[in-house]
Amino acid sequence: MTPLNRKSKASPLQVLGAIALVSAAIAACQSPTATTNDTPDTTAPASSDGGALKLGSLMPLTGDLAQYGTTMQDTAQMLVDTVNTCGGVLGQSVELVSEDDQTDPAAGAAGMTKLAEVDGVAGVVGAAGSAVSSAAVDIAVRNKVMQISPSSTSPTFTERAGNGEFQGFWARTAPPDTFQGEALAQLAQDQGFDTVAVLAINNDYGNGLAQTFIPAFEALGGTVVNASNPTKYAENATTFDSELSAAFNGDPDAVLIVGYLETGSLILQGAYEQGFLDGDTQIVLTDGMKSAELADKAGRLADGTPIAAGVIGTAPSSEGGPGAAAFQTLYQETFNREPNVFDPNTWDAAAVMVLAAEAAQANTGEAMQSKLSEVANAPGQEVSYVCEALELVRAGTDINYQGASGTVEFNA
Repeated sequence: MTPLNRKSKASPLQVLGAIALVSAAIAACQSPTATTNDTPDTTAPASSDGGALKLGSLMPLTGDLAQYGTTMQDTAQMLVDTVNTCGGVLGQSVELVSEDDQTDPAAGAAGMTKLAEVDGVAGVVGAAGSAVSSAAVDIAVRNKVMQISPSSTSPTFTERAGNGEFQGFWARTAPPDTFQGEALAQLAQDQGFDTVAVLAINNDYGNGLAQTFIPAFEALGGTVVNASNPTKYAENATTFDSELSAAFNGDPDAVLIVGYLETGSLILQGAYEQGFLDGDTQIVLTDGMKSAELADKAGRLADGTPIAAGVIGTAPSSEGGPGAAAFQTLYQETFNREPNVFDPNTWDAAAVMVLAAEAAQANTGEAMQSKLSEVANAPGQEVSYVCEALELVRAGTDINYQGASGTVEFNA
């Protein structure tokens, strides 16, 4: 972890990179591979192994997470295009079907239903938000569609996987918030904070991260002043006066804001307007607000100084995995911009799907589910470039895919 100086007054350019990153390159930290002991679902998979591999992407192209979803969608398409330049899967080009989940659970469920039951995809990359993935995953499982999220970090999925609910049809290539909660607690301690208040979005993401941060910070000797009743705000809220008053009550050393860019920027604006940013309370943010757009979204003072100047926080996979350098080069050549925070995780999610299908010699969700851990985990020849990995699989070589976001190891 790389903490920033407390109460620093950064320039506009500095603010764009002002959120510190968790330096542990951890990926795919909770992905079930075992099946449940319950009676198996008898729904026939929508896809078959007779045609080309068809994948879906379920991303927030609009809504509160659009700043992530649009680049994640681009990344998924880049992976498919790359694979198709080196022979596709089982000798045929891979197809990617896109659905916009609108950062809304209902829209996400509808999108997954279309992808699984109308488009007949074998696997889905997405969703981004944990609440949307929660709404979509049961539909994926029922249709035996392999779902891999690049960024749904709620600990809820760990619990549900442990209960055998997913039958192996769910995985993720981003670390769960049990990791980020501990990193946030360490950051708060390193900054010398004794008291922290929590202000969190009231959904799976916000609740899960608050629930992991609080005990982690208390274990380090800190005090969460509203631990018994963290301040929460609705996903669709546009004003936050009462929530801000509650969170800043008593002038804690820091307020941890767990949220997304659109609503989080409104919270920062409200905090400024109410005078809460004039004191000694530090603002700490989570990965949901790590964006180059933060300075402009939150607004600027008359002299051009961003309201968000001096904020600190955490996000996963800052250092990336063994394939990070090659991914970064390809991404910049393709889009002429830097990758967004979850773009490497998206690349890896799609990559392991195509590798699993090639290894299974079948283009179904069940086939991918059966080979997912085999292509991603040790033993096997370590390989990070997807085309090289496909070539090895075609030759019958066992592989251990090493990703752009991390080493990509799936567990139960």
